[in-house]
Amino acid sequence: MNNTPLADLIRPRSLHDFVGQSHLLGEGKPLRRIIEQKRIPNMIFYGPSGVGKTTLARFISDNCGMTLRKLNGTSAGTANIKEIISESQTFGGLGGVLLYLDEIQYLNKKQQQSLLEYIENGQITLIASTTENPYFYVYGAIISRCTVFEFKPVSPEELKPAISRAFRLALEYHELNAEIEDGVIDYIASGCGGDVRKCINSAELCVLSAEPVKSISHDKTTLSDNEITFNKPVENYVESVKSFTQNNNNDKSKSFVKISLESAKLLTQRSNMRYDRDGDEHYDILSALQKSIRGSDENAALHYAARLFAAGDMLSLCRRLMVIACEDIGLAYPTAITVVRACIESAKELGLPEARIPLAQAIILLCTAPKSNSGVMAIDAAMDDVNNGFAGDIPANLRDSHYGGASKLGRGLDYKYPHDYPNSFVLQQYLPEALKDRVYYRFGDNKTEQAAKQYRFKVKGEA
Repeated sequence: MNNTPLADLIRPRSLHDFVGQSHLLGEGKPLRRIIEQKRIPNMIFYGPSGVGKTTLARFISDNCGMTLRKLNGTSAGTANIKEIISESQTFGGLGGVLLYLDEIQYLNKKQQQSLLEYIENGQITLIASTTENPYFYVYGAIISRCTVFEFKPVSPEELKPAISRAFRLALEYHELNAEIEDGVIDYIASGCGGDVRKCINSAELCVLSAEPVKSISHDKTTLSDNEITFNKPVENYVESVKSFTQNNNNDKSKSFVKISLESAKLLTQRSNMRYDRDGDEHYDILSALQKSIRGSDENAALHYAARLFAAGDMLSLCRRLMVIACEDIGLAYPTAITVVRACIESAKELGLPEARIPLAQAIILLCTAPKSNSGVMAIDAAMDDVNNGFAGDIPANLRDSHYGGASKLGRGLDYKYPHDYPNSFVLQQYLPEALKDRVYYRFGDNKTEQAAKQYRFKVKGEA
């Protein structure tokens, strides 16, 4: 029996058959024009798994008459690369060799460098793929010689035809007639995180686990030819399983099954979560969370927090909330850090799922609080001076004088103790001479900082 996964058996044969990536493969788009002209540059395909990177590389090699060779960065080494290079000089490489290097980020710098000479002189054409941001994980010299194309998760509306097609062909393969409960296709389309492969696999699993019934109700969902929007919906699959389907064209001879929504929910459970604590998605979610809180959008912030909860990553959320309380709310509401800290401690004591409650409280508090970034701007301005070499000697009156001989060195002799003066304030120079006129902190326009500003003017006699 053919055990090839359904997702591999029904890979598209033309650009019209591709699901999603219309920003790259739509009519008139750059990548589509490149493929149609059959002049293939070195490229990097960047995006999540299951969205067509490998499929497109395979299509390009077939369309351009190139010999496709595949390596995976998790297991490939320099010797494997050299072996493919030597093959490019043989009869088999006359049409050109396309090296598809999956997960290139796992190759070390030396291994990536070994490709440079060969992609520059045209011995091979490189298509590398990565699920991680190539500008962080791929050697700069490789990126400079490649064009980066970003693949995106496929929208639920674009996925539905592919799921319908997968159901129809899986049922044909297993010689079944099916009653598909309302909502099944919609649920799979929205529950697989834009991953075409997951959608197809979920459809196949639904068929394999379907409940046998005596007959099907004709008022339920069916998969007619009109619902299949692909140009060539069944040829590839039927050819692959011809030995299993021949002489079985009479629907009445096929068994009846029911594919329920409950079954679909079980089989696609949590597969819509794209999350890797060390990957792009982790930092993208945290970035979106902080920007939503900074923008006072509690609904968006709660959504991104829910993603972290679903991934079981409460600690990253707690740490980021502490940062936000200081960076984005700051001196506009100084006690925010205290409240957030209390919510975090409560969350750690409770654990998930109850921890979501105090953390949601902290998120909403931060979103609805007044905002000020004056604190972070002030320290960053000071750090810029220090990092750029603007420091200077510490004034003698501020230096430590708690040791014998300090007075002989002039340490602390002219220091004025502020608490000996009205309002505990006295004018004296604290910054190094070279920086004495620097202003790092500027009062924010919120009520709290403006009150502090007025107090400052008062004690300085400037009010």
